Amino acid sequence: MQFDKEKMLRLCNEWSKNTLMETLEIEYVDAGEDFLVATMPVNSRVHQPMGLLHGGASVALAESVGSAASIMFVNPEKQEVRGIEISANHLKAKREGRVTATAKIIHKGASIHLWEIRIVDEADKLVSLCKLTNMILPKR
Repeated sequence: MQFDKEKMLRLCNEWSKNTLMETLEIEYVDAGEDFLVATMPVNSRVHQPMGLLHGGASVALAESVGSAASIMFVNPEKQEVRGIEISANHLKAKREGRVTATAKIIHKGASIHLWEIRIVDEADKLVSLCKLTNMILPKR
């Protein structure tokens, strides 16, 4: 089965309607056979009280793109993806603009997927580095 980038992006963006991803204005913008990319605006909606990008918003972006990326490797009619662990190192502050998260597969097992998610700013400077573990379950 050949990877269909446009179909994947369309599905990810459609699945985001009426969810946290829509609230945070996360948009899926690129995909490949082993990666998925999403962007999120940085504005007062995702700030913490000091006017900086909230670490929780960065983690929400990372988990959103990493979980959606696991969908590329499962049959969504028969399997479900559940994030079971996420870690994040926030390395650079961001006040405004846009951040881009790229999830790349590290381990693709039958029941566990491990993703590295790099969140960068417009100058490709690393803002956060995250690691997400997803469990693959049979659909109930």
